[in-house]
Amino acid sequence: MTVGEMDILEIMRHLPHRYPFLLVDRVLECIPRERIKAIKNVTVNEPFFQGHFPGYPVMPGVLIIEALAQVSVILVYKTLNRMPDGKSHIFFAGIDDARFRRQVLPGDKLLLESTEQRLVRGVGKFAVRASVDGALVAEAVLLAALRDA
Repeated sequence: MTVGEMDILEIMRHLPHRYPFLLVDRVLECIPRERIKAIKNVTVNEPFFQGHFPGYPVMPGVLIIEALAQVSVILVYKTLNRMPDGKSHIFFAGIDDARFRRQVLPGDKLLLESTEQRLVRGVGKFAVRASVDGALVAEAVLLAALRDA
């Protein structure tokens, strides 16, 4: 079953993150047990650009990975057909094979993609990639675990 687009209000129902750490603006497509595609619009107003780097704003790679993790969390909740309840959270359990191919700058539209490789007993493995205008920016394999808060 394909889940259609999700706007920011629906995204906020599926993620505990809030400004300035909510890094997903729109979900374009979500197929539970398979994959998700989403967008992060990168603007010069992002708070991290003040210090990374003054005079040459570049989105930190760790925040690109965080954005990819956030879309993976949405995919988990859609796959499990549940919503966050405040009693548990999905946490990073590992990051493997992370590679960064180009810089992400203000004005870029970051396409975030996550493909479920495995989800067993609350532990998931996801192949993730981020791109801008069809050019690969970053890729990794993420591990996440559903744990009590």
